[in-house]
Amino acid sequence: MENSDQDIVFKSGFVSLVGRPNVGKSTLMNRIIGQKIAITSNKPQTTRNRIQTIFHDGRGQIVFLDTPGIHKAKNKLGEYMVTVAERTFDEVDVILWLVEASTFIGKGERHIAEQLKKASIPVILVMNKIDTVKKEHLLECIDAYQEIMEFSEIVPVSARTGESVEHLIDVMFGYLPEGPQFYDEDTVTDQPERQIVAELIREKALRLLSDEIPHGIAVAVDQMKLRHNNKNLYDIDATIICERDSHKGIIIGKQGQMLKKIGIKARVEIEEFLQKKVNLKLWVKVKKDWRDSDFLLKNFGYNKKLDG
Repeated sequence: MENSDQDIVFKSGFVSLVGRPNVGKSTLMNRIIGQKIAITSNKPQTTRNRIQTIFHDGRGQIVFLDTPGIHKAKNKLGEYMVTVAERTFDEVDVILWLVEASTFIGKGERHIAEQLKKASIPVILVMNKIDTVKKEHLLECIDAYQEIMEFSEIVPVSARTGESVEHLIDVMFGYLPEGPQFYDEDTVTDQPERQIVAELIREKALRLLSDEIPHGIAVAVDQMKLRHNNKNLYDIDATIICERDSHKGIIIGKQGQMLKKIGIKARVEIEEFLQKKVNLKLWVKVKKDWRDSDFLLKNFGYNKKLDG
């Protein structure tokens, strides 16, 4: 009997990416979605909010929740990030636990394993960065993780090169229920444009500045509007917020060179994202200890109310 369109089952569901900071969650999500939504850097705790993105193909729709890395919180921003990450365990159909290919399983991974053991949904272990290890070592890494908990599946991938990412998508669809189309096919994220613009600016600062500064910066987009006499040009004003006067000087740089460099690199990616020309102006302000201020965290979009 010939297959008809009625025989095709449309699947849809929610998948959470969890893992310690800097294991490649945002890189993997950007690879799957096919464009840059989440910012990436070699600094830990890059992702601060839960970013929702959508993958579409003929089989169905996967809605990803890319969470902040789970870590030991040192301030209110850190507490918020961990709460956001752990809260998603109850809201999704599948959990992807992303780890690096290593036989060493530290306290951070063991803490995540204890949290995941409480979950009543499939947990897929995604072993990332396999392009950096030999195949025989990879088997040892898989054995080490199998000793600490049971997984529905274990899928080794390289988010950076794309190796085995298509297979991971196949595996995820295998665990998703039949369901509706949650978003239009042209929707790839629920994030407001202003927030993505702010994150793209923050990413460039993370990559260009010295190690002691990035944890203490936020970016606020003060103005973002199309020029009234040129609908192909956005005027964007944004402020980089830091915690110390000494940091402000480093961010601005000698004769403004560092701030200029951040702006140039950010503008290129913002134009690519918005598909329009951008006139970007950046300022730097000091807000001491903003990471421990409920008011400032909320003001910068990191302290949204969590139900329950």
